[in-house]
Amino acid sequence: MFTLEETFQILAEKMIGKAVGSLVIFLITVFITYSITTGGFGSGRLGTVDLKSQLSFFSLPKNDTPLPCRSGSPLRVFMYDLPKRFNVAMMSSKFAGDDSSPLNSRNLPVWPHYAGLHRQHSVEYWMMASLLYENATVDESSEAVRVSNPEVADVFFVPFFSSLSFNTHGKNMTDPDTEFDRQLQVDILKFLRKSSYWQRTSGRDHVIPMHHPNAFRFLREEVNASILIVADFGRYSKIMSNLRKDVVAPYMHVVESFMDDDPPNPYKLRTTLLFFRGRTVRKAEGKVRAKLQKVLKGYEDVRFEAGYANGEGINASTHGMQSSKFCLHPAGDTPSSNRLFDAIVSHCVPVIVSDHIELPYEAELDYTKFSLFFSVQEALVPGYMVEQLRKIPEKTWIQMWKRLKEIAHHFEYQYPPKKDDAVNMLWRQVRTKVPAERLAVNRNRRLRVPDWW
Repeated sequence: MFTLEETFQILAEKMIGKAVGSLVIFLITVFITYSITTGGFGSGRLGTVDLKSQLSFFSLPKNDTPLPCRSGSPLRVFMYDLPKRFNVAMMSSKFAGDDSSPLNSRNLPVWPHYAGLHRQHSVEYWMMASLLYENATVDESSEAVRVSNPEVADVFFVPFFSSLSFNTHGKNMTDPDTEFDRQLQVDILKFLRKSSYWQRTSGRDHVIPMHHPNAFRFLREEVNASILIVADFGRYSKIMSNLRKDVVAPYMHVVESFMDDDPPNPYKLRTTLLFFRGRTVRKAEGKVRAKLQKVLKGYEDVRFEAGYANGEGINASTHGMQSSKFCLHPAGDTPSSNRLFDAIVSHCVPVIVSDHIELPYEAELDYTKFSLFFSVQEALVPGYMVEQLRKIPEKTWIQMWKRLKEIAHHFEYQYPPKKDDAVNMLWRQVRTKVPAERLAVNRNRRLRVPDWW
């Protein structure tokens, strides 16, 4: 016979044993269910189970750098068929007054190899060209396809070359020839306001490239509800242009892409520690360049050179970047400049000194994996920036160099477009702006009093 105390002890042990057993059975059931639903046993057959991979949902993945992926079906884009004076007639006089035939892949002019600003701000051309690409509807890599029926369009593209117009009409902003640029802006606004599709959303679902900081400068406030494609926000108010509704696009690089960059030891082969070549006298935030020139004097392995974006200057920049470990990117007249993208395609780790810069595709790319950032205040401390660069281990630099090689194709504008290149990445960013635009449009339709926000 057991005593009362012994009886309770036996019952307790049995209950604990049942509880433990139930817990084990529950965990096994969860494990098997998860394995089956995630394909852990492989195509419906029992096989070797990788326990570590099956339980990975309890921990964060080691690879914290997400790769770009398609967003599902391509974005449906209706492109207005504008008179050619708004776009390609600025590239070639043979198109002047010729509006008898619409633009297509067969009569699209090739972008000329302009040096300097014409090439850097040519985003508008590449976006238009991608929509003229006839194989876009069958090419699975295309993030956007042109539709002929505006009723099924997700967004409307306005192929007005506002950046090229600014660069073409007048040598400076006081030149009388800028009147041609102003008149084009007046005319395109009249055209859009007559469109029933512009009227129904006040242009919120319209995509307008405005990449040059002075593009559309006379009437840009009239289209501030649209999705703008910009280089940065340096010359825009926060009310007019911001990350919530607009897309930051990379400049088109002017140096040659480094295609054969596979040496056994790139760290030792690149003998220059820090490289910069460009204009040193700038306005606004770009005044930091002249100050950096003084701070960086006297270092044998630091090259800080004044230069221009002409043929000779571009060749010198190409060689300088490809033979340097780090490439300096200070602000220009606005927070951004083409130099960052020249560095990326040269696989030269960018050193960014621009307190108000915004970067392309940042929802998909972590720039800290292949770039370094210093505040203006930090960079102007004598010796500080160079000292920090020297402290970076060779292994760390190699990792950043490899990452640059992996992501450089995202900054290539080309025709025909290719998978995950610059223009496809841009259209993917445009897609992310559509839900907010739809929300704004739908709310405005039902409001009977001014927005109470």
